[in-house]
Amino acid sequence: MTLYDFVRKSTFRNRRRSLLTVMSIAVSILLLTVLMTIWHSFFIEQGAPDTALRLMTRHRVSLTFFLPLYYADKIRAIPGVTHVVPMTFYMGRYIDDRPENYFVSMATDPNLYMDVAADKIVDPEQLKAWKADRTGALVDAHLAAKHGWKIGDRVRLSGTYYRANLELTVRALYAIEPATDSLFFNKEYLDQAEQETWLKSQASFMFTRVRAPEDVSRVAAAIDEMFRNSPNPTRSESEQNFRLDFLKMVGNIKAFILTIAGAVTFAILLVTGNTMAMSIRERTRELAVMRTLGFTRTQILLVLVGESVAMAVVGGGLGIVGALLLLKSVSLSRPGVPALVHVSYTTMAAAIFVAAVVGAASAFWPSYGAARKNIVDGLRYIG
Repeated sequence: MTLYDFVRKSTFRNRRRSLLTVMSIAVSILLLTVLMTIWHSFFIEQGAPDTALRLMTRHRVSLTFFLPLYYADKIRAIPGVTHVVPMTFYMGRYIDDRPENYFVSMATDPNLYMDVAADKIVDPEQLKAWKADRTGALVDAHLAAKHGWKIGDRVRLSGTYYRANLELTVRALYAIEPATDSLFFNKEYLDQAEQETWLKSQASFMFTRVRAPEDVSRVAAAIDEMFRNSPNPTRSESEQNFRLDFLKMVGNIKAFILTIAGAVTFAILLVTGNTMAMSIRERTRELAVMRTLGFTRTQILLVLVGESVAMAVVGGGLGIVGALLLLKSVSLSRPGVPALVHVSYTTMAAAIFVAAVVGAASAFWPSYGAARKNIVDGLRYIG
């Protein structure tokens, strides 16, 4: 019998305790995987290649402050800029306030929007119909499937920030990976429905497309310098950084994730360490007998650490499966967070690695003590 076979057979000899340990590790790794997925999605993953060609320009103070529409013409004149379209957050309410009925709704110029957001795949005939209908809407195909919308269906949105209530007609569906679960409509319709006249000359931000990725930082600096002394100074940044600004409104997400991840790792260390200490104490005489049969201290150490690592890896695998199911259910019930659904292979490997390392670290000291125990003392031990 090899050491591998010995580890495999002895790992789950106490099934109840081993099962509880595995499940504890699984829950911890599930949480750790979700946190690492969030970290990877927001702070590492750069998105599709097309996003590297786009930047957002908003008011320097906050997104709650608007920009004049004529800023788009000035930005369009900057060398390296190919297309600019004003965007306005509408964020209307669909049916009620339940999470499953929430999605992003934005007003834009249908004649300019697809020049900037060129990575969205839209049927040409549907795109033409959207541009021709003042009350038409361009909808994410994933969002449409979720609510059972088809081309020609009516979608009624109630104003939250704005007093205007809109009745839109689905004229075009777009496909993009990952799904964004968003709806776009003609700003002229919002301007005519909203009673406040100031809105007609304002936008939430400017959505800009540049010629090459290396132009993004230069164009962003040029835009902000152009409006530095104006009544409405700007802040221009890449599309990825623009998304991160929303997280900053919640708080220091990085510190939060690191703190929770550290607590989870420490919890795994305690659980596996306690389990292995109990197991080794109960097997003191057995280990002494193994020494008399010819097992070396190193072999005993490897067997005991191997058992801990095996339990940790099994728990880690179950935790990853649980994280996949959890994030998938979130994507189905909570639109707007589809990026969190994708658990990369790197994240899975990191979660398993953490489980294995913590499993080995937590078992090493009690295993080392058991391997060095005198044979006579071990045979005399009564637990």
